Order: sequence, then structure tokens, then C-alpha cells
Amino acid sequence: MSVKIKCVAKQLPKYSRTTQEIIPFLDSWLVGQEDRFIKKVKKIFEGAAVDKRYSIMDPLEVFTNTSFEERNDIYVREIIDLGEKVLDKALKKADWAPQDLDYIITVSCTGIMIPSLDAYLINSLKLRQDIVRLPVTEMGCAAGISGIIYAKNFLQANPGKRAAVIAVESPTATFQLDDFSMANIVSAAIFGDGAACVLLSSCEDETGPEIIAEEMYHFYDNIHMMGFKLTNSGLQMVLDIDVPDTIAFHFPDIIHPFLEKNQLKIEDIDHLIFHPGGKKIVQTVEDLFSDLGKNIDDTKEVLRLYGNMSSATVLYVLERFMDNYPEKGSKGLMLSFGPGFSAQRVLLQF
Repeated sequence: MSVKIKCVAKQLPKYSRTTQEIIPFLDSWLVGQEDRFIKKVKKIFEGAAVDKRYSIMDPLEVFTNTSFEERNDIYVREIIDLGEKVLDKALKKADWAPQDLDYIITVSCTGIMIPSLDAYLINSLKLRQDIVRLPVTEMGCAAGISGIIYAKNFLQANPGKRAAVIAVESPTATFQLDDFSMANIVSAAIFGDGAACVLLSSCEDETGPEIIAEEMYHFYDNIHMMGFKLTNSGLQMVLDIDVPDTIAFHFPDIIHPFLEKNQLKIEDIDHLIFHPGGKKIVQTVEDLFSDLGKNIDDTKEVLRLYGNMSSATVLYVLERFMDNYPEKGSKGLMLSFGPGFSAQRVLLQF
């Protein structure tokens, strides 16, 4: 049974600042720190390859010492708003009605809400009362592709059905005002907020790139590398300095066996649809592919324009490819990394 991606839509929060506009806020935040440290932090922000980022909060709110409860309340309110807007936008883009959906997957790791986002969307958009729902909360940056994998498996087992994957993230809401660790600083420099929605279908007459294969890859003994620690002040970023090197070490095992199972080599892949985890990860991946004449220009551009929006980011990259109407028959490889540590892969044929 063929499963196709019908369309992708994105929705950005109402607040935005360029990196240069963020620097004065750093001056206020870092009052009392050593001059050398302040210069280092600014250099990290200026060298992060992120020109602009969007946020569910005004910068003044971000750099105000609010409680975990207050920030999470903002997260819940704004995540619902972004989720409604991006799902409605995607449905209109596909010319689908809300009642056409059979399966809804919502992914987010940057706040806590029960009921989950999907329950709110069922009510506000009047989705079907028998719709199957799956909230995914702990897969981090990998969850956008994870959601596509879950949707594909459901649709493959249920011909003639339609699904939505909605990724809504606010890493800004996890910023720790009293944490001057490199993990908190680097994450603040590279992350931004955003939402994306992917619509998929197993209907016979559907158009769009076909999902040929999908697979997860789990790194042993690397649980410590990425995630969040729940503290009294909120979700504290865990980000190990060895993430890029660990990815580079595992990269051949992530890519080549997966392609070989589908009788392909990396030379057969026309489009690299990669999650922009950050400047160092992007450079690592780019170096691994440079000798093969491949590029990840769209990945770099999404990082520059929006920053790393966790699970939603790779979907922004996918939207750029789909909106450019790749040549029929060309193949694309989607890839993202997340806590666990894990890699998620999807093989597309346009």
C-alpha cells in the first residue's frame, strides 16, 4: 500500500528578533559575569549561523525570572494557538476538510500539557469523534520524522485513510535564566520556536512524494548526550559537547545499511532533507557528503532563517523541497537526531 505526503505547512510565532537584536538582552542577562565569559557568550550567539529566531514570548519575558508554572502556562496557550493555525493552514493547502482526517499525531518536547495538544485540536477544528490520536512528547528533535514513521505505518495498514503530523515547539520556554552552563547558552544561541504540519494519505488517487522506507537507529550507551532535566525552574537542557563527533562516528552505519536494504547507494539520493541541529552538526554532515557532490543548502538556510525548532525543523526543510516540485522519480533522504540517542530516517520518491 502506497503512502504519500500530501503537503507541508508551517506557522511561526508572533515575536521575532535577529541575533544582533538579542545581543543587548545578553548584556542585561550577563551582568556580574567576567568580561571574558561575556565575550565568549556573545561569540557563540554571533557564530551560531542563526540570523533570526521566532518566539512565543517577547524577549523581555524570556529574560524575566518567571516561574516554571508561568512559562508553562504561556507554552500551553501559545502551542494550542500555533497548532490550530498550522493544521488549518495545511488542510486548506491540501483542500481537505477537518473531517477527512483519520489519525492525528502531535509532537512536542518543550513543555508539559495534559490533555495533549491533539485533544484541543479535535475540539477547535471539529475533527471526527472517532479519530485516532497519538501524542509524542519525549523524542526531541527526532520527533518530526518519528511522527511521519508512525503515520506511515498506520496508513499502510489502513488503505484509504488520511493522517496529520503536527509538530509544535518552544525551546525558548525552556531557557534557564540562572543557568550559565554551556548547554544552556548554546541551546539559547541555536534554538527558536515554530510549528509545522505534514499531511499524509494512503488513498489511491493521492499525489505527493511516496514514502518508500523508514527506519530508526539507536545509539547504545549514549543516553547522556541530549535531553531535558526536570528542575524546579523548568526543563533544563542537556546537550553534550560530543554530539557532533558521535554522529560522525556512527554516520556510515546510519546511512549505508539503510540504503542498501532498498538497493540504493548514497549516490542515488538526489535530495538530502536533514534536520539542522546546529552549526557544528550541519558542518559535520556537510563534510561527510562534500566528496559525493551532495549539498545540504536547504538545511543551512532553515537554520539561518529560523534556528533549530526541535521536531518541527526538518519539516521546514521538507516544505522547501516540496514547494520546489522536485523532478518526478527523484529520491530524497530525511534524517534527524534526538534523545536516546537516536537517528530517524525516511526514504522518499518524488
